[in-house]
Amino acid sequence: MQKVRGLVQKGAKAVEDLNLLKLLQSEIQHELSSDPFPKSRSISLGDFVLEWDSPQTQDVFLRRKMECGEEVAVSAKLAPLSDTPGREKLMYPRDVMMKICVKKPGLSSILQFDCEVWENDGLGSGFEISEIYLFPSPARIGPNVYRGRPSYYLGIDTHPELDKYLAAKGIGEELTNFLLHHLHKKEQDQYVNWLQKLESFVAKEAKPEW
Repeated sequence: MQKVRGLVQKGAKAVEDLNLLKLLQSEIQHELSSDPFPKSRSISLGDFVLEWDSPQTQDVFLRRKMECGEEVAVSAKLAPLSDTPGREKLMYPRDVMMKICVKKPGLSSILQFDCEVWENDGLGSGFEISEIYLFPSPARIGPNVYRGRPSYYLGIDTHPELDKYLAAKGIGEELTNFLLHHLHKKEQDQYVNWLQKLESFVAKEAKPEW
C-alpha cells in the first residue's frame, strides 16, 4: 500500500506539473505571436553606436564621437511602473530613465544630464531634464560615488536652451523613440526567455518516474 500511495502522489504531482506546463506553453505562444510594441514611429540611433546591450541586463549604453572631438554617451533603462491615470492607453507601459554624459576634448570634466523619457499619446516621445551634474573626472561617475547636490537647478526658462544644446548632440525624438521601443522589446524577450527556461524545467518534472 505504501508503494501504491507513493505512485498516486507522484501521479498527482505529474498532473499538476502538466497543467502548469500547458499554461506556460500557452503564455509563450501568446508572447511570441503578439507584437505589443510595433515600430509605428520613426526610430533611429543617428550617429550613436550601441556599445552595450547584454541580454542579461536591463540597460543599454550608446556612444557618439562628434567631429569637434566631443564625446557623448547615453545610458538608459526602464523606469519603475507608474500608476498615472491614462497610462493603460499608451503603447509603452513604462518611461525610460536616461543619463547623458558630455565630455569636451582636452578636458577631464564631464557634464551629466539625468532625464526621463516619456511617450506622447499618438505623438511619438519626448524627454525632460531633471538634474544636471558636473563631475571633475570620469572616475567620479558611478553608483557608489556621492554626487552632491545638482550643479544646476532648472527653471522653466532654461529648458528651451538646454533642449537645443542636447539636440545638437544628437538627442532627439528618433533616439528617444528608439530607447522606448528597444528597452520594452528587450524586457519582453527576457520574459519569454525566462518562461522557456521554466517550461523546460517543468517538462522534466512532469515526467513521472514509475
